[in-house]
Amino acid sequence: QVQVAESGGGLVQAGGSLRLSCAASGTIFSIRIMGWYRQAPGKQRELVAYITSSGSTDYADSVKGRFTISRDDAANTVYLQMNRLKPEDTAVYYCNADVQFSIVPRYQDYWGQGTQVTVSS
Repeated sequence: QVQVAESGGGLVQAGGSLRLSCAASGTIFSIRIMGWYRQAPGKQRELVAYITSSGSTDYADSVKGRFTISRDDAANTVYLQMNRLKPEDTAVYYCNADVQFSIVPRYQDYWGQGTQVTVSS
């Protein structure tokens, strides 16, 4: 099976930076899409950014120009560089990986446990 684990969360002051990492491990042929989501208290989980196997990216409007997503396919890892953080970025950040197990083009989503990001004003 596949395990997905995030790291890099923490407490930072407004205007600061954090870099999140997410590594997928297990039976992996390829990962089609890797993405970051977040969920603030009392709110629904929302997409922050994603990156495809070809390197295409997209971002939520609220983070465009401040966050950058990247991936290392050799390590099955995705990163989220977060700059100019705001208090409203405070949330649990989750990683998602759309995994292909073999040469057969079948995919399954996996989620990490989440990592807390807290931005103080």
